[in-house]
Amino acid sequence: MILKENIVSFDTFNFHPQIKAGILAAGYSTPTPIQEQSIPVLLSGRDLLGLAQTGTGKTAAFALPILQRLMSGARHKPRALIVAPTRELAEQTHLFFKALGKQTGLRSLTLYGGVSAQPQIKGLQAGVEILVACPGRLLDLMSQRYVDLGAIETVVLDEADQMFDMGFLPAIRRILAALPARHQTLLFSATMPPEIRKLAMETMHDPATVEINVSRPVDTVQHAVYSVEQEHKVDLLLELLPQAKGEKVLIFTRTKHRAKRLSIQLSKAGLAATSLQGNLSQSARQSAMDGFRSGRVKVMVATDIAARGIDVTHISHVINFDMPDTPEAYTHRIGRTGRMYNVGTALSLVTPDDLPMLRTIEKNIGRRIERRQLAGFDAQPQSSDRPASFDSREPRPSASPRRQPAAQQRRPAAESTRRS
Repeated sequence: MILKENIVSFDTFNFHPQIKAGILAAGYSTPTPIQEQSIPVLLSGRDLLGLAQTGTGKTAAFALPILQRLMSGARHKPRALIVAPTRELAEQTHLFFKALGKQTGLRSLTLYGGVSAQPQIKGLQAGVEILVACPGRLLDLMSQRYVDLGAIETVVLDEADQMFDMGFLPAIRRILAALPARHQTLLFSATMPPEIRKLAMETMHDPATVEINVSRPVDTVQHAVYSVEQEHKVDLLLELLPQAKGEKVLIFTRTKHRAKRLSIQLSKAGLAATSLQGNLSQSARQSAMDGFRSGRVKVMVATDIAARGIDVTHISHVINFDMPDTPEAYTHRIGRTGRMYNVGTALSLVTPDDLPMLRTIEKNIGRRIERRQLAGFDAQPQSSDRPASFDSREPRPSASPRRQPAAQQRRPAAESTRRS
């Protein structure tokens, strides 16, 4: 069952005045499609299967009904549980609850690994109503009897497909088994692999389904690709970054080592850049996120897993320094821009080896991505079995002597990726 409502204002939902104050302070006026369709369902107490890509406003779609439910009933014990795949997503969901519920007196607490458990234990002992947790740390604290899920009324599995990809499905089953027999279950996912659908069927009771352009990027994102040889990617990137005009840029690489190295290269070129990758301590990750969120740092280089769930406003550009491994990963990446009806740009640096994935991505999003060229960077065939041009459907102009990329001429400090 796919539900459709005709809501045009948050006032229609009749939220508690203290929640309305949070909505007003957050600057919300018109619900996004997933909010418009999900909130009435959740307020009625039904289970919900929400299918929507990143950037559609799903966090507020479940946070507001949870706050409304918690306004009545017991305090100082966990009654709502949100399970997230990464600590960054957990922190950002926590911040949503803090902002939207600022006037309610309801408290939320994050539980995740990589940091000392003692502050989290103290927070639990002080009493909270909302837990936002990563599976591993939650199970650890449950086994030590610091967490009791016996009073949970609503559980949210956020980014369920990513949790499956990260191997959390057994942990999720253990967590769900510890919940009371009667509770509301919300499952949000950008894609719906068979394993997630099976989990939904096993754990949810007559769920409503809200489906918003599943597995396709938001329409407010402009896509383009640039042809480039691998060894000239850094130089091309330095030529493209001024397009952002001082706004925030999120760059994706394939590995954490590459993310760290690229952020150093950009810093040497005089840019305010940082990285978000698995080798960072939690304090360093938080510092990187704080700098990027505040705008002190304009460029963040990240891997797919580290960046999962990043919810930072006004990211003008997402750049695929390395192409993703799947079309779904492309959707998740570029969903960090063009959020909440803002216009964003997604640029991809594509080598001849990336052409098969480019074709797959185009098929997935249902349109051909614009090809752009920057003089001096067009990829050249490397062997007889390579395509004769960047796109076989576009004949290459007659060959001419290749000039040194302009970025290399002006920026000797920018290292070549071949040497690293």
